[in-house]
Amino acid sequence: MTAQLALFENDLTPAGLRYQPDFITAEEEAELTSEIEKVDLKPFQFGQFEGKRRVAWFGWQYDYSDRKLKRANNIPSWLGGLVSRVETFDGLEEGSIRQVLITEYEAGAGIGWHRDKPHFDWIFGLSLKSPCRLRFRRKAGANWERFSLTAAPRSLYRMAGASRHEWEHSIPDVEDLRYSVTFRTMA
Repeated sequence: MTAQLALFENDLTPAGLRYQPDFITAEEEAELTSEIEKVDLKPFQFGQFEGKRRVAWFGWQYDYSDRKLKRANNIPSWLGGLVSRVETFDGLEEGSIRQVLITEYEAGAGIGWHRDKPHFDWIFGLSLKSPCRLRFRRKAGANWERFSLTAAPRSLYRMAGASRHEWEHSIPDVEDLRYSVTFRTMA
């Protein structure tokens, strides 16, 4: 990761965070976006509240009303090669990624501060169509340590270790339509 540190916007890089620009080509992004546009995306439900973004879960879905994991539709075949590629990227065994989440962020949509549910372990995010600012924070006494990076279209980031379990992350409102494909291993 040292060769990539210059891509980050400040020095406090959370341990376990890895960033790879141009993980896929522009042609692959266009094909993937075309497939995503065929998916029946639903408004994100957070208990009784509805988020500004639309989602589709594959493999597993976290139900915020019941506060537990539920089986979701199988990961579609058109994502299979990409799942394998993400696993290879970090030397994971085949079949390690068991959950995929597709999220559509319309202009003006973001996501607040959070950590992914403890049912999941490693988190990978593929950013499509437009950039987003990925912010990290963790409590340090009475203050917060902060870090941010801009996830460019076609880039992949990985959160493991401290970046996954100690730091919260958020995405402020995006300026243009953005898709995210999140890949998760299970804890």
